[in-house]
Amino acid sequence: LKTGFLKWKPDYDSAATEYGKAAVAFKNAKQFDQAREACLREAEAHENNKATICDSSVRATVALQEMQRLPEAVQLIEKASMMYLENGTPDTAAIALERAGKLIENVSPEKAVQLYQQAASVFENEERLRQALEMLGKASRLLVRGRRLDEAALSLQKEKSIYKEIENYPTCYKKTIAQVLVHLHRNDYVAAERCVRESYSIPGFNGSEDCAALEQLLEGYDQQDQDQVSEVCNSPLFKYMDNDYAKLGLTLVVPGGGIKKKSPNAAQDKARGPATAGSHAEEEEDEYSGGLC
Repeated sequence: LKTGFLKWKPDYDSAATEYGKAAVAFKNAKQFDQAREACLREAEAHENNKATICDSSVRATVALQEMQRLPEAVQLIEKASMMYLENGTPDTAAIALERAGKLIENVSPEKAVQLYQQAASVFENEERLRQALEMLGKASRLLVRGRRLDEAALSLQKEKSIYKEIENYPTCYKKTIAQVLVHLHRNDYVAAERCVRESYSIPGFNGSEDCAALEQLLEGYDQQDQDQVSEVCNSPLFKYMDNDYAKLGLTLVVPGGGIKKKSPNAAQDKARGPATAGSHAEEEEDEYSGGLC
């Protein structure tokens, strides 16, 4: 990088190479702070040379990760992803964003959701819908886990729309179940019912076991029948969903405490008391005491 009488301009290309070698040596020596610094200097040299600095920034995150400086590592990856986009490699940018999301997921789920949604947008713009759905699915599950249910409902609707677009109808049914559970946990029965009603337009939904189970679930919820709701939510159809959605089903409580309405006959028997009920049973026995003939 030094200049002199015979060298008027720094040799940024050679400097970047040397900084890269230094970074590897520092990493092998477990001197991660120096490795990070060498990677950043390599990136700076590339930038001054009007070359891409993405890979250098991403490599710097490895050292930061070892030092448990995850927010700083994520910032570098985000910067690298923007540069990948500017250099015309959107797929690599999306992969970098996904990597950052995985890195920060346990520390800052909110930031991870943002990164997954950004990655999904990049994949969707490139018409790589299956990869976009994978990112949206991760974001939806994190939103449910964090009880950000309003945002989760919107994310699930986005997933469902794309699955419908690629004609993956069975998965649309599963997303409808997840939507209904989210809406009911939001205490929004109207939105849950509308969600099922709109799904009738999906080929094969009407008449499927998913549809029947949801209709039974909504009926039980509307009638404040906790037993019926619990029976549906404990069925294999609900229990074997993604863990975050299965938990929504297992913790779903109907409004009003779930007091099941008693039948009129049961209420009369209770009013008569045990003695009357017992005499009623004896009368039935005595009716045939002489035999059927």
